Amino acid sequence: MRIAYDVTPLSHPRTGVGTYILGALAGMVEAAAGEHELVVFGPVSVRGRPLLEETLSGLPVRRRLVTVPFAHATRRAWSAARWPPAERFVGRFDALHFTDWMFPAQRSGARATMIHDLGPLRFPEKLHPRTVRMHTANANAARACDVVFTNSEFTAGDVVETLGIARDRIRVARPGVDASFSPAGERHSTGRPYAFTTATATEWRKNLDTLRVAWRELGEELQLLTVDELGYVPHERLPPLYRGAEVFVYPSRFEGFGIPVVEAMASGVPTVVSSHPSLDEAAGEAAVRADPDDPASLAAAVREAIARRDELVPRGLEHATRFTWLETGRLHLQGYADAL
Repeated sequence: MRIAYDVTPLSHPRTGVGTYILGALAGMVEAAAGEHELVVFGPVSVRGRPLLEETLSGLPVRRRLVTVPFAHATRRAWSAARWPPAERFVGRFDALHFTDWMFPAQRSGARATMIHDLGPLRFPEKLHPRTVRMHTANANAARACDVVFTNSEFTAGDVVETLGIARDRIRVARPGVDASFSPAGERHSTGRPYAFTTATATEWRKNLDTLRVAWRELGEELQLLTVDELGYVPHERLPPLYRGAEVFVYPSRFEGFGIPVVEAMASGVPTVVSSHPSLDEAAGEAAVRADPDDPASLAAAVREAIARRDELVPRGLEHATRFTWLETGRLHLQGYADAL
């Protein structure tokens, strides 16, 4: 197969979506073992092009990238116009996989996309209208796909219920965990014991405000270290932050999967995870669960996780081994093949 794979989100600093895109691409390269050709494509900005090239460095994929002055507008216009077809830039392909940034037209081949979560459709009042419009358009475009990937069974069920896409057109491809996330290696230090969270105050569902209220109940027992205080944290700096923590806390109100949960477990850290069902697959039986909107519940869960460290750490390490990017890539390749 020749697969055209949209990598435009990698032209921006990497978040969970970018981590998944890169991991799935690397997994496909490994699983393909030279039998399939992977072509990455997309219009990107002048500022974002160097970051994208650096991120793709070392991956044996063909590149069909176009640098444009107004990349976001170009991607949306290309999607809306449905012309020219992607073959004009990429050449012939057997499958085209677009992201939630654009959905270009194609002449032939299987059509695929990935839905990470339907948060923007479920909670439109919490997000900027432009963000809601973009995700709504892409969710609607998914209805015409031959195969739709999701990162969890929870999201697969949400796609069936909310978008009406038949379950047999959906493939669940859970994320993997990079080898850099392990108990061995550098540990971050603040000079005192700390809990680490990737929750932010800028995004409602990540729920940092409630966690801060919970911290008042913990008093001075433990410092709370947040990415808001650290600023943007490059992906390679995350493992030391996890390893140095006494506990990792993920109080999200809604997720597609929750990649940081398994990253923390793979790093040998006991975890406290929201009890929302969207996090059931990431947490498994290896985390202490807590009501994300109950500060007292979160505070009690932090104390419990620390007390049960000797039990939770090995359980988390075992759970994290179930998630590999090789398997993610294999499931993508199988999904494309099944759709042809």
